[in-house]
Amino acid sequence: MNRKAGKDFRSQHFINRELGQLEFNQRVLAQAENASIPILERLKYLCIVSSNLDEFFEIRVAGLKEQINLKSVAAGPDGMDARQTLKHVREQVHRLIERQYRLLNSSILPVLDMHGIRFLRRTSWNDVQRAWIKNFFLSEVMPVLTPIGLDPSHPFPRVLNKSLNFAVELVGKDAFGRNSAKAIVQAPRVLPRTILLPSDISGCAHGFVFLSSILHAHVGELFGGMDVLSCHQFRVTRNSNLFVDEEEVKNLRISLQGELPQRHFGNAVRLEVTDNCSPQVATYLLQQFELGQDDLYRVDGPVNLVRLMGIPEQVARDDLKFPAFTPGMPSDLLKKGADMFKVIRKNDVLLHHPFQSFKPVIDLIQQAAADPSVVAIKQTVYRTGVDSELMEALVTAAKHGKEVTVVVELLARFDEEANINWASRLEEVGAHVVYGVVGHKTHAKMLMVVRREEGKLRRYIHLGTGNYHPRTARLYTDFGLFTSNEQMCADVNEVFTQLTGLGKAGKLNYLWQSPFSLHSQIMRAIQNENKLAKAGKRAHIIAKMNALLEPEIIRALYEASQAGVKVDLVVRGVCALRPGVPGLSENIRVRSIIGRFLEHTRIFYFRNNLAHNVYLSSADWMDRNFFRRVEVCFPVLDKKLKKRVIDEGLKAYTQDNLQAWEMDSDGHYRAKTPGRYVLKCAQSSLLSQLAEAATPGTV
Repeated sequence: MNRKAGKDFRSQHFINRELGQLEFNQRVLAQAENASIPILERLKYLCIVSSNLDEFFEIRVAGLKEQINLKSVAAGPDGMDARQTLKHVREQVHRLIERQYRLLNSSILPVLDMHGIRFLRRTSWNDVQRAWIKNFFLSEVMPVLTPIGLDPSHPFPRVLNKSLNFAVELVGKDAFGRNSAKAIVQAPRVLPRTILLPSDISGCAHGFVFLSSILHAHVGELFGGMDVLSCHQFRVTRNSNLFVDEEEVKNLRISLQGELPQRHFGNAVRLEVTDNCSPQVATYLLQQFELGQDDLYRVDGPVNLVRLMGIPEQVARDDLKFPAFTPGMPSDLLKKGADMFKVIRKNDVLLHHPFQSFKPVIDLIQQAAADPSVVAIKQTVYRTGVDSELMEALVTAAKHGKEVTVVVELLARFDEEANINWASRLEEVGAHVVYGVVGHKTHAKMLMVVRREEGKLRRYIHLGTGNYHPRTARLYTDFGLFTSNEQMCADVNEVFTQLTGLGKAGKLNYLWQSPFSLHSQIMRAIQNENKLAKAGKRAHIIAKMNALLEPEIIRALYEASQAGVKVDLVVRGVCALRPGVPGLSENIRVRSIIGRFLEHTRIFYFRNNLAHNVYLSSADWMDRNFFRRVEVCFPVLDKKLKKRVIDEGLKAYTQDNLQAWEMDSDGHYRAKTPGRYVLKCAQSSLLSQLAEAATPGTV
């Protein structure tokens, strides 16, 4: 594919991807700092930052280290090479985690304590608590521990990625006369990282103790006759990229199954220890993991902060959480047991998750599985979860003799194992399972049902911006469209044919598709607004996505801005474009919305001389989505539904003054403040408008 050379771009016009991603985590952490948010939700945001940083190190930092090891001097669009980027990353991460743990200790934990949710420190245990905890250690913890003394016959053990471990310094001789001074204790993942004590023992409604505190207190029980000099918890993060040469393997699934276990033991990229860990122990651990001092991150608290994510579910305090809500239903589907095929034949149906229910998607497949008139079902699967009603319905359909074809993306990061298991289940019942196209992840969200009606076949489709995952449909904002439009259905059928068969790509009626036409069509739409503006007509582009990185698209937006096109971008995560630069991007505004739900919709609006073209997509504006994935971008043709997408998906977010962050030309974000204006919160208003049971202002 011919792409314009990077020499046309100036590095100062682009934001570094990794640093932009860390800026996003700053905004998430700000949610944890927001005292107006329920305290258990603030705790979740704090944990989300840790989870995000884990993946950031596993993938992005690991990639930078690989480039450095290969002595790559290639610079990104922003002009920085891997070594320069990693230096800035380390500086920013140290500041971020210092801020994170300061918030945990000075605000989150004290506020939880005020509400009777207490984390009992070792130094404050009373005799009753100490006795209960010792008994818990002896009965529930010690039997599953395997302490490893380090000596010539017991080398440093393999340490699982992101697992909790303890480095123990000892003095004395053991039963065999050995006087090894070091040992490692690995905390098995079957053990909970926080233990809830009975209220009569803890003295409060919800009293927790960290597993690390229990181990610190009783680690001596593991080394009888020896004295423990010190015990320090540590956690190592490893490279989690999978190394599967898709062009060399004969069976991708078998190769992937062989590679997955090694993900837990990739090259180390980060070592976390507590701030009281001695320099000697820290240096020793760094040597074992072949890391440098720059890879050491000290924290003022537990190293496994992600595990606190489960605390809200253990605490029955609805008043300390976001209020519950019941997702709404479109009026056509309100009737229980509504015939999905009859409804879709009558009108296109738009679902806006999580404000509206994901159940109609499951209903369609379940009805298709049971309907004798249905002859075939085809679906793409990227992420769907371990326990999925939707996948079970496909299994049922295959058992009922339907022609079930599922395009399973085996390389969906961190969902590979679940997808392999579903692929096996589907094959066992006679479904056709294919793994897409070598070198191109299948990221498109498509479902097609073929039904015999009045002697001929009719197709029904669902296209979405998000995954076929019922749980995340309650947490992520996404749009889904049902239609029986013949030309759209023909387009979807053509894409499925490409994925399962061989041959050249056919021309599509409505869909824009990666890696063939999506990039060029987006470029063409931007350039069209550019021409309209130069002709003196009003031109406007609004785009909402998770990430904006692709250089040619960014340059086209810069040119559009210079021509007078108004450009509003709502980018949740990293944005490499610099808005508001004189002579370059004065007409571009970039904002990010961080709220109760993860913003996940991709919406592209082009005014197009009052045609008001609206597209929904599975693709962000990134190189990988345009050139290394199979993606689809589809128009909303129904005027009422188009208005809904504009009002709900774009206007609500461009007008938000409560959860919005405005980006400046330096790549930094400032929280939008309502000032004297009426409060406008997109997620809250959509809950009130679309959900069946929601309280206004509860986001």
